[in-house]
Amino acid sequence: MFFIFGMSTKEKELDFSQTTICPSCGAYGRLEAFMTYSYFSLFFIPILKWNRKYYIKSSCCGSLYAIDEELGRGIEAGRINKVDESDLHPINVNHRRRRICSNCNYITDEDFEYCPRCGNRLS
Repeated sequence: MFFIFGMSTKEKELDFSQTTICPSCGAYGRLEAFMTYSYFSLFFIPILKWNRKYYIKSSCCGSLYAIDEELGRGIEAGRINKVDESDLHPINVNHRRRRICSNCNYITDEDFEYCPRCGNRLS
């Protein structure tokens, strides 16, 4: 008799989206929540989860914030639908918003009014 078991880490998106002014770059965007955790699986079925950590990511500039476990569990359960700026603990803050040209898909972090590659006006 043999057993198939393993340990791994996984990331799960939570059903949370809050439209707001980004605390990092000042642009209008969304805050989205996700959770990371480690798990033990037996025959490819997760048996035990531990090391849960909850994060908020800004859609406009990609800034990453940690949030408290209690707040994260409330978001995961659907009880909490609003996060205050004071609840966010910065991990990786981007002060500039990434801009993508709709014509040539050039990505820039600079505050150009026109695309440096094709000359199209950036929105």
